[in-house]
Amino acid sequence: MKRSTLHILSPGRTKGWWGVAFLLMSLTVAAQQHGGHHASEPAIKVKVSLDKQAILIGQPVHLLVEAFVPGNVPLTWPALDSLPHFEWVEKGRLDSVSKTDEQYYRQYFTITSFDSGVWVIPQLSFYSGNKKYLSDTVMLRVNYSKFDPNQDYHDIKDIIDIPNPYARWIPWGVGAVTLIALALVVWLVMKKKLLRRTVEAPLVVLTPYEEAVLQLEELHKQGAGADGQIKIYYTRLNDILRLFVLRRLGIASMAETNEELIGQLRRLSLARQHFDALAETLRMTDFVKFAKYQPGTEDNERSYQVIRQSVDHLNEIAEPEQTGLPGQNQPGRSGQAPGQPGQSGKPDKGNESTSKSGA
Repeated sequence: MKRSTLHILSPGRTKGWWGVAFLLMSLTVAAQQHGGHHASEPAIKVKVSLDKQAILIGQPVHLLVEAFVPGNVPLTWPALDSLPHFEWVEKGRLDSVSKTDEQYYRQYFTITSFDSGVWVIPQLSFYSGNKKYLSDTVMLRVNYSKFDPNQDYHDIKDIIDIPNPYARWIPWGVGAVTLIALALVVWLVMKKKLLRRTVEAPLVVLTPYEEAVLQLEELHKQGAGADGQIKIYYTRLNDILRLFVLRRLGIASMAETNEELIGQLRRLSLARQHFDALAETLRMTDFVKFAKYQPGTEDNERSYQVIRQSVDHLNEIAEPEQTGLPGQNQPGRSGQAPGQPGQSGKPDKGNESTSKSGA
């Protein structure tokens, strides 16, 4: 701050000098206030630069727009939609780098021009609050490519057809593909004929008895297993017997309970000891399946042997049906045993007395 010097003047000139002194003091105070106000505001720097000063027509050039903002002062970036005499090739995204006391912003652009001459990129406007900051203008020279005016003028020529170097191989390729296709067709035809000539193995159809015996032997090899497998073991024993009775004797055993099946088997000419053992095994099967009964190892083996022998006995009972032996009756749907008149399976008293008298 400059120090003011006071001069003592004569009374005639006092009023004029006081006016000049007051004006100078007012200007000094205003300048100090204005300078202090600007000193407190942050200094924002903006910059626009090009990587080339001159280009040929259509040649790309890189434009870099930068801004240095102190602290966290907000800054509004200019929206660059168009530039006179320039065309946009690529617009990069706005990048920012945060530092301790400064924010750095930058954005890359690729531009070009198809107008020859010296062109100026105008000032770009940045805003921070109510303040406006302008960048410097940048000049770029756009020139034509160099040519020799003494050379002959070459007119525009028509399109010249260039021969395909692979054209001579096209017929060979078509021929190879045709031969491969023919070979494939011949191979398919021959394969089809060979398949027709293949003799299919005859399908072996097992009789109900053979199928039941085979399934029982496989089940016996597997064994009853652990406690959790005993239920499955007895279920398979029961199902094998039921299927055999259905297929061999024509009794609808699959839709009946074991008690109903026992009633059907009672009508057949099974020996008493065989029938009692089979009925006991079927009831044990129900205990295992529904009452969670845990039979022992001996019980498992005895149940298997009873079912296995019962299949043999039932198959012998059904033999007269297929062999057509004289004096044997065919069992009906009711399950009546062959050669046993009546419903109870016992011989008729009249016939029995006749036989005795005849004897």
